[in-house]
Amino acid sequence: MRWNRVFKSLLKTAAYIVDQTADQVDRASDRASYIADQARSVAEDARSVIYPREDHTLRNVMSFAAGVGLGVGVGMLIAPASGAETRGSIGEKVQDISNKVKGRASTQSYSTGTE
Repeated sequence: MRWNRVFKSLLKTAAYIVDQTADQVDRASDRASYIADQARSVAEDARSVIYPREDHTLRNVMSFAAGVGLGVGVGMLIAPASGAETRGSIGEKVQDISNKVKGRASTQSYSTGTE
């Protein structure tokens, strides 16, 4: 019975020490989080001073317009045929394909499964 009391007393002491250690760890963790948040805030302020945000909208629009103009110019220089000739050849190819499809559709008979 006496050892039982000693054992209970030791367990209570160990639980108390563990609880106190957990509280200290929690306080240290909270302090570290607070310091990290302050450091992040200072870093963001410093970054905005060193690298201010610039508005690049006009530069982006001008770059896009220059790219479109350059593409149109190069396309006109290296085009193999005039616009009318190109449109005519595209129309002929579309007509040939449609004739082939119509020819296949008229020669094949499909069964519908009903009589």
